[in-house]
Amino acid sequence: MLSSLRLVALAALAVSLAEGVTIVSPASKAITDTLGSPLDTNGTHTDADTIVSTVSEVNQKSGATGDAPPNLPPAPVSVTAVDGTLTNQTVDAVTGNTRRDLIQRSASDYEQLFDGTGTGPYDRDASIEGTAYLTYTVVDNSTYNIGQCLDFCDRVQGCVFANLYYEFNNELLDFVFSEKSNLKCAVYADIHTAAEKTNAGGQQSEQPPAGLTYIQQSTGWGAKSLVDPATPDGYDLVFGPTNGANNAPGYMGFAFLDRYDVQACADLCNTRGADGQGGGCAYFNIWRAVVNGIPTTYTCSMYYLVADKSTAVNSGQGDLLVTLSRGYARKNVLPDGGFEGYNCVGDQSFCFTSGYANWKGLSTGILDATVFHYVPYAHTGHSVGLLGSADATDALPGTLTPAAPLQTVAGKQYSIQFFLNSDFSGPDSQKNAFVELHWNNQIVDTIKPGFTHWKFFQYTVTANGNDILQFHGGKAPAWNFIDDVKVYLA
Repeated sequence: MLSSLRLVALAALAVSLAEGVTIVSPASKAITDTLGSPLDTNGTHTDADTIVSTVSEVNQKSGATGDAPPNLPPAPVSVTAVDGTLTNQTVDAVTGNTRRDLIQRSASDYEQLFDGTGTGPYDRDASIEGTAYLTYTVVDNSTYNIGQCLDFCDRVQGCVFANLYYEFNNELLDFVFSEKSNLKCAVYADIHTAAEKTNAGGQQSEQPPAGLTYIQQSTGWGAKSLVDPATPDGYDLVFGPTNGANNAPGYMGFAFLDRYDVQACADLCNTRGADGQGGGCAYFNIWRAVVNGIPTTYTCSMYYLVADKSTAVNSGQGDLLVTLSRGYARKNVLPDGGFEGYNCVGDQSFCFTSGYANWKGLSTGILDATVFHYVPYAHTGHSVGLLGSADATDALPGTLTPAAPLQTVAGKQYSIQFFLNSDFSGPDSQKNAFVELHWNNQIVDTIKPGFTHWKFFQYTVTANGNDILQFHGGKAPAWNFIDDVKVYLA
């Protein structure tokens, strides 16, 4: 009986519902006048010109200057520009997260990168003013204490470079701070060169007749090699490090960081506002900009589409070179959230099913939850989920659910993201459309989209482990398409 009903429905290009209204069904391979367009990524590639022009405006250089005491913890990672606008706020303030993972050195393995000018009565030098400054200490100045300085660098997370130098005529070092030493050890999370020795002192710290502050014997010590930063939770390393930044579609914007911090970039991606057409941030590319041989800033570019090494082709412009470029993709704990695992037999471009290896359609009536392989119906790719009787045999809701429980971590929060389309039958027929989002058999929300083209939704839930996700709804002719479902670690 079911088979004959289905054959009758599929044989017609239209079905007649109550009150004499004739509606074309999705099973008829229809493209209605009201059907919204799939995602168009034309014109969404990386805006390299704005990134490069902003590099020339930002100044992230600093060092152990001013009246700060030694041995302070490094300041939180800061955002110095967002989408071409200069700013100055911590990543913690932007995202609410405090996890950090800076580029790390190999254990206690340094080499001298440049010499000082000496300690004679007329020798003058300068200390480093560079990017990724962390903090400083003062070490025993009874000798030029390189060992204590490098030991200090070992203890500071992210330190890969130390600048050791004498600073004379500084009242705070000589008389105020308890260490009573003028041998400063300033440490950084990036490697610097003698070209960045630009702080020569020149301040009147002590009362005359004391002279102005000055620097002597400024030497630089860098890690011989760096180890890869840890991959943030909820991400996979896609490529890197290379000397090419991504030029890829799905670009959402960029931020400059004051140091190379992969976790900070992940935090920005996780909390980036969604793109209305493409959805939430799914991928980021972090890289260091070196201008005329000097590290200048650290770019975090974000995308709603996952890129790869094949598009990491931007090596820089003019005097700017791209270095230490890495790409990271956000893990979707939902296998096949785009229904792309369903394909037609042979070279057919249209087919549908009540379930396949990755998804199940649960029906009260006939074909109330299905998966279609048909590009015009999908938000991206070739396949999409449908709620509501595919051939309009009934007006009962259906349920789409992954074929297996999600491999989540109990107690962790997850972000459920998806696109919903409610436009197939036009404004009048779609006005009573609804979709319920279920998490472990509890309703998270009831969406009443009415007549809506592809629209992005996201919700935060807490995992129990082996969680059950369901989409319930659709009552023909108020059909609802679901696509690009993602469950990310929040």
